[in-house]
Amino acid sequence: MRRTEKIVVPDGAFDLHVWSPESGGGPGVLLLQEIFGVGEYMEAVAEDLVALGYVVGAPDMFWRIEPGWAVAHNEEALPKGLSMVSQFDWEKGVEDAAAALKVLKGLPGVGRAGVLGFCFGGTLGYLLAAHTDVDSLVSFYGSGVPGAVDKIDAIHAPVQFHFGGSDPYIPREDIAKVERAVEGRDGMEIHVQEDAGHAFHNSKAAMFYQPEPAERAWRLTVDFLARTLT
Repeated sequence: MRRTEKIVVPDGAFDLHVWSPESGGGPGVLLLQEIFGVGEYMEAVAEDLVALGYVVGAPDMFWRIEPGWAVAHNEEALPKGLSMVSQFDWEKGVEDAAAALKVLKGLPGVGRAGVLGFCFGGTLGYLLAAHTDVDSLVSFYGSGVPGAVDKIDAIHAPVQFHFGGSDPYIPREDIAKVERAVEGRDGMEIHVQEDAGHAFHNSKAAMFYQPEPAERAWRLTVDFLARTLT
């Protein structure tokens, strides 16, 4: 069941799309969007998580630029999605995500809450975990993560990183920086699907989707969320 909650921040308000299991409650997952907005792909991921018993909240992270913006996941939409990211205020965005997480955790039947971000959301989730307390974080191919590895010391939650080893947008040597940063840290892990490109989990984008690495990474994600949230 999908509904919308309003998140009120000092300079405005924005939508948090919420999906709940039939039981009504469960651990929370803050789902952070790709550059294409909260559209059919985020809905599909949310439905997968709801089937596992999670309450899912996906905030409209581009609301300061264009509220409710979401597009098809294809090559024509790529320049517009990249344009939205170029206009994005990361400092405000982290604060917005923190406000959304607080609302999600406060919903009836929700206690612990983790963060799951893809692409743009993978970077945003990482920065959020460095900014505020989260119960766990799964970050998929966040291109901004390698350049911000110095923030990893500020993260005290369990973290699982996913990357594609053949990602044209994130050089393999940049992923190696994250591998080195994670090494030896309790509760942190990184998984690189060497045969995968960018956004390989996106089942709604024919230009990106790679079913086999997507399935491998998703199994790891499901196991990690179960270990850290339930």
